[in-house]
Amino acid sequence: MRSILVIDDEREICESIKMILEYEDYLVDYTTDSYKGLQKIEYGNYDALLLDIQMPGKNGFEVLNWLLEKEIDMKVIMISAHASVENAVKSTKLGAFDFLEKPVDRDKLLISVRNAVEQSSLVKENKKLKKEFFSSEKIIGNSTAIKTIYETIKRVAKTDARILITGENGTGKELVAQELHRQSPRSNKEFIEVNCAAIHHELIESELFGHEKGSFTGAVKQHIGKFEQADGGNLFLDEIGDMSLQAQAKVLRAIEEGKIERVGGNAKIDVNVRIISATNKDLQEEIKKGNFREDLFHRLNVIPIHILPLRERKDDIPLLIEHFSKIICDKNKFAQKKYSDAAIKVLQSLTWKGNIRELKNVVERIVIMVPKTEINEKDIFMFTPNQGSNIDDLLNISNSFQEFKEKSEKAFIIKQLNANGWNISKTADILGIQRSHLYNKLKKYEIEKE
Repeated sequence: MRSILVIDDEREICESIKMILEYEDYLVDYTTDSYKGLQKIEYGNYDALLLDIQMPGKNGFEVLNWLLEKEIDMKVIMISAHASVENAVKSTKLGAFDFLEKPVDRDKLLISVRNAVEQSSLVKENKKLKKEFFSSEKIIGNSTAIKTIYETIKRVAKTDARILITGENGTGKELVAQELHRQSPRSNKEFIEVNCAAIHHELIESELFGHEKGSFTGAVKQHIGKFEQADGGNLFLDEIGDMSLQAQAKVLRAIEEGKIERVGGNAKIDVNVRIISATNKDLQEEIKKGNFREDLFHRLNVIPIHILPLRERKDDIPLLIEHFSKIICDKNKFAQKKYSDAAIKVLQSLTWKGNIRELKNVVERIVIMVPKTEINEKDIFMFTPNQGSNIDDLLNISNSFQEFKEKSEKAFIIKQLNANGWNISKTADILGIQRSHLYNKLKKYEIEKE
């Protein structure tokens, strides 16, 4: 049922609005105390808010400011006996959905509430779809290494133990952190991510702990940091090896005390978060270099999870190819693709320095560029020319010297054809053979221009 909250210091107004809306099958809650209203907003689940401007305690504008600071996305309809263009403009600038004059006209009220609820429903639906989309990004694999990670996640997710995830770029550290959140008792609260490498060192403290208005140049209003946003949930500190030493000291203090201070503030704020961190660096080496605090490392590294690079768990590659291919085909409304055994073998033979992220990009390239539903070995060589022509890779997929020679020749011809825009005469000249000889090679190796 559609749920509405009314905050107005006049009980008669609240009861009048409640009667009108309940007759239209809305569920209505109200309070004449603005501070109690803030509590209801924090712990309730309302589709829209009807808010008076002139009230004791916090007035309507202050409540709107509070919603902005808390980053609460709520459709707010302002109601006031002091209707003016100035108040209407100020309300809109602070994010109000609509503005109604007292005494509230019944028809205008119903139209405004209906529109606000519809907008709120659209926002919730978008968030749901986004959540479903990201849920498709999950840990894929059947190797011993992946099974071990799953078992570790299952065991530790239900605890509050801090976890340090290590591994090369592109191995899926973020996915492990997300899975830990999904399986934890904190999954109904926020999962807040911070990429420590992407934030300038002068701003990282403000981002993590928040700041008070006027605490530094540009701090025009109070900012709630990631620790507070993650209160009750999980805080994921990605690339923590890139965090400044000053910020590291504050994170250590927050862990030890369970409290934080905003930049420019003196108040101690209680925070209840479980920290999951990740890095592609060797933190033991960073400690020796003086770049990372040893005491913080031991605080974070209660449960270590290391993700092997893709080249060390190649048994997972067929499942990953199938997974990414399906997602990309569904997204682009393509017919589902199938991969020949030889094509899979070629992809398994590559080094994948960019790990899963690189594999996903290559699969997307192949799915989009190859119109056929059956992907073969030739297609793989066509769209991974830099890797496919590597001698070590060809050795890995060749069972004999003759097979190695043929695969090498085929890969080299395809590369030259691509480089010369499939101009047969020019390619034959570069290869030092006659055109007829090149045509025979194309026929032998079933090389065709797509």
